[in-house]
Amino acid sequence: MKSLESILRSLFISVFPFTGLLALVYGIVQFSKWGFSWGILGMVFISAAIVTLFAGLFIKPRARTDENLKLFSLGIAIGVLFGIVALLTQGMDLYLTSLYLVLFIGWILYLKWYSKFNDRTNETLKVGNQLVEFQLENSQKEKISSASYLGNPSIFLFYRGNWCPLCMAQIKEIADQYKELDKLGVNTVLISPQPHKQTKGLADKFKLGFHFLVDHKNKVAKQLGIFAANGIPAGFQVLGYDSDTVMPTVVITNKDGKIIFADLTDNYRVRPEPETFLKIIRESIQRPHLPNS
Repeated sequence: MKSLESILRSLFISVFPFTGLLALVYGIVQFSKWGFSWGILGMVFISAAIVTLFAGLFIKPRARTDENLKLFSLGIAIGVLFGIVALLTQGMDLYLTSLYLVLFIGWILYLKWYSKFNDRTNETLKVGNQLVEFQLENSQKEKISSASYLGNPSIFLFYRGNWCPLCMAQIKEIADQYKELDKLGVNTVLISPQPHKQTKGLADKFKLGFHFLVDHKNKVAKQLGIFAANGIPAGFQVLGYDSDTVMPTVVITNKDGKIIFADLTDNYRVRPEPETFLKIIRESIQRPHLPNS
């Protein structure tokens, strides 16, 4: 059963950026009509920070941000300061004051609530454990067992879908390391619950020797404890995606299928550098008998 919180999170991430865009347009129109106002200037600063963040993720995708988005939060803080100046010197009407509150509270919710996952303690994916066997599907909807990758080190990267710019940037980073991964004999397995069509499109885009597989109906995500109910923004279903997805997760196993690294980030914007993967894999090859390798 899907929780009320997961539904609210899905709605929030669709509504909040759009609200920021509307506020920015409103502020620009007010400036053009009435000229300078501390209150309007502050709201423009706040809304511009919000719009720049979300538009920037799609225009120039990046695989990670700092946890508290310091630069954008600075813009928000400056906007709030201008709003305080307006209240003390010029006053603000109820509509503008409400916009300030909505945007500021929305920003706090985005940083401290939406961006973070709940406790991701996971005994199944603990370093040193044998990775449990699971079944995925290839582009022909044939069953592929995780056991088929034994014999070589493997990276299992669970990503939310092609709609997620951070996921796409993370995959591109790994693709840029393809030659080194291939030299080390690594199986790079990219897994998403999205429809086969989107996964095939992604595979065709990169044209590398990676394994692009589908976790149909999030069966593996549930098996491994990395399932995210209502994990995609509300409205993206019209693009063919299901409401549910997977929490961004990276698991690396050695040639025997033992987990030597697991990144279960508690913030969807904070993800490991690909150099970390290479370092872990090299160490497992050079020193295969370490206690946790």
